[in-house]
Amino acid sequence: MSEAAGTAEHPGFGVTLARLLNHLELSVQEPADRAGLTADEVRAVIAGEAPSEGLLRRIAPVVGVQTVDLCILAGLAVPDDLAPWDAAAGRWARYIVMDAVHIPGAERRELVHLIRSLPQEERQRSVFTATRLASHAGPGGRVIRMLQYRNLDWMGMAKVLSVVTPTYLAASTYGAIGDGRKELTPRLVTDFSALLGIDARTLAALTGVHLHEVPSPPAPEAMDAAVLLWEARRLSAAQAQHISELARSMRPDPITYIIDLPGF
Repeated sequence: MSEAAGTAEHPGFGVTLARLLNHLELSVQEPADRAGLTADEVRAVIAGEAPSEGLLRRIAPVVGVQTVDLCILAGLAVPDDLAPWDAAAGRWARYIVMDAVHIPGAERRELVHLIRSLPQEERQRSVFTATRLASHAGPGGRVIRMLQYRNLDWMGMAKVLSVVTPTYLAASTYGAIGDGRKELTPRLVTDFSALLGIDARTLAALTGVHLHEVPSPPAPEAMDAAVLLWEARRLSAAQAQHISELARSMRPDPITYIIDLPGF
């Protein structure tokens, strides 16, 4: 499929799942067995039957894709338990990453451990909602939605991606990708994959965008950024602010952000 796939009609989740299994070199029977499903259930989805939330929850760990991402790709409403815990924490999530990637790897891993160790607070009233996905948005819209479910709005995407990848775009451009007005290019797939914690070739299979060459593995900073973003989804706004301030205090250098950190 060409680069113009970013603005094409979504082919349906069955096609997406078939491409993913082909990329992973899995038969229908293998993921069915490992997920506790029948091969006929998986074949039915590939043939065009809408998947259930339960099926996606079972098959997600088998194919190595987060359940929330499969729900988005399938066009299902994301269940509340898979959404970020506190929408207000999003303003801090970007800064957790932007400061953490400027500190040594061992200290980044300490931050991840700290986030995981924090108690789960009561869900706040600021219920998370993502920008409505336009029917014509295509795979670009779905990838932007995946980033939104990492608690990044368009400005957060612009800031974080400019620090951890070579992609440097205006916030409004992410909106254009999200509603299908700008194509999802191989370069964007590669850079988005780093922040989503998804192998670039896997994301290419999920979106139908052809990569002209096998990309280099993400730098350690990018891999840690993806983990931090994902783990920070469980934080309340107050907890996220605390982690953000701690990450900033751990930086030995003046508080400036290096665009496209070396190694990416």
